[in-house]
Amino acid sequence: MISGCRPLSDIHEKVEAGVRLSFEDGVRLYQSNDLATLGTLASIVRRRLNGHRVYYSINLHLNHTNVCTARCLFCAFARRPGEAGGYTFSLEEIQERVRQAIEKWHINEVHIVGGHNPNLGMDYYLEMIQKIREINPAIYIKALTAAEIQDLAVRSELTPREVLGMLKRAGLDGMPGGGAEIFSERVRRKVCPDKVTAEEWLEIHRIAHELGLRTNATMLYGHIETEEERVDHVLRLRSLQDETHGFFSFIPLSYNAENTPMGKIGEPGGFTDLKVYAVSRLLLDNVPHLKAHWTTIGLKLAQVALSFGVDDLGGTNLNEKIIHDAGSDTPTDLSQEELERLIRDAGSEPCLVDSSYRHAAVTA
Repeated sequence: MISGCRPLSDIHEKVEAGVRLSFEDGVRLYQSNDLATLGTLASIVRRRLNGHRVYYSINLHLNHTNVCTARCLFCAFARRPGEAGGYTFSLEEIQERVRQAIEKWHINEVHIVGGHNPNLGMDYYLEMIQKIREINPAIYIKALTAAEIQDLAVRSELTPREVLGMLKRAGLDGMPGGGAEIFSERVRRKVCPDKVTAEEWLEIHRIAHELGLRTNATMLYGHIETEEERVDHVLRLRSLQDETHGFFSFIPLSYNAENTPMGKIGEPGGFTDLKVYAVSRLLLDNVPHLKAHWTTIGLKLAQVALSFGVDDLGGTNLNEKIIHDAGSDTPTDLSQEELERLIRDAGSEPCLVDSSYRHAAVTA
């Protein structure tokens, strides 16, 4: 028995026995303020899945355009078509940025997300991936959220399956997990009414998995969602993973309020951050990795999160813009050496991988 956790003793027994937790269990975990016990329970699962290893990548964030027709209340990155401050990288600029990142930082992955830009069609995205692949055939290309895939499919008069198939043939390796936000219809109507629906997001990831593209999943928390809606979100992901086994990792994203239309509601604190990581690890028993984006919670709390179920600190996140535009003051060019030191100081073993979780050699 864990000291002081009598109200959670039955859940503790389930965790030790590897028994799947229920919706009601998830709500009870969120209602508990025994943070130490939540961390202890989540650490049991983390060690069972990944030992003391903590994964990271050396990755370039490529936010190729901030022009976007969607109006998400939590976003400080997007600019409407024709609005001041909007930008779009040319294909030549993208190729040069990737080339420089390989030469300077020896990246092993490119992470590509941007706005719903009505001026960019399939040709742009296909050539983008082809040009990156030409630079280095081994580099891992993780590109375009389900929201972007849906927008591109509608504008191109194609199905999401056709879009994903074309992108894969061009060289796409996998998809990021963005655009999920919170699956609750109540919340989506208020904060992202122009974006892909929860059902569409899940279906696009189902299709990606069927095509052999492995993906991530996210949850944006700390705004107007309830604890029950967080649990529902994770369990919908768990259900799809039971079917497809296509998710590599789950990434809870803490809402950053500054410069966004929802700024007045504030942000989640560190207590909530750690609780979300722990409960997510305990509920999401079939997704192998739980990732903390240190750009949203800061480097110090990311270290602590390694004791709350997290086994992946993401990447060096070179040149990330979306979260920083929303007020994050974390570094934009974290070195490999610094990231490894943070992991070792937390008592864990750093393990360099790309988003496939294959042990990676640094790109020369």
